[in-house]
Amino acid sequence: MTDFALNARPREENGRRPSRRLRREGLVPAVVYGDGKPARGIALEARELRKLLPDDRAYTHIIALHLPDGTETALIRDIQMHPYKEEVVHMDFLRVHAGERVTLHVPVHLLGEAQCAGLKAGGVLHRAVVELEVEAPVDLLPEAIEVDIRNLQIGESLHLSQITLPAGVQLVALKHEDDKELVSVHSARLGGEEEGEEATPAS
Repeated sequence: MTDFALNARPREENGRRPSRRLRREGLVPAVVYGDGKPARGIALEARELRKLLPDDRAYTHIIALHLPDGTETALIRDIQMHPYKEEVVHMDFLRVHAGERVTLHVPVHLLGEAQCAGLKAGGVLHRAVVELEVEAPVDLLPEAIEVDIRNLQIGESLHLSQITLPAGVQLVALKHEDDKELVSVHSARLGGEEEGEEATPAS
């Protein structure tokens, strides 16, 4: 069920001063909450996070938080970074269990951009969104939503309802009847009519 793991220790004190003390010791304060249980303060080893966080899969996969009294299974919910250093200052984790449906933002990956018909014809690509909120069983969360744009022509666009989703995955926007545009290809010309659009005759 889990592909990633972190060692953690209980954190009894909250506030800025205890958090600063933890960071001086090479630890990162965090909290794990949800699944009908009280929120729990924990501390993670900064060196382990530096190895984990560059892997994009860590943001959509369950992480095992190994504590002295047992293991919590959770998803990363929020990461607070230092304003000018490449350092994590706090993290939030959401407890999850197998089969539970959760919502999460995942990136949109465009496939076939080099072969896109509209771009090869001189069009300009416009990305309306770079990530989407999905709902899925926690063990079926996709790492990304892949959108094939090879057949997209100048003047055409793709909307949420036109893409193929992995099994068990739903788009939250579509549940609310928001069939938003994902990507489109426009004419490179500035001003004038779009290709294929007839000019209005003079009266």
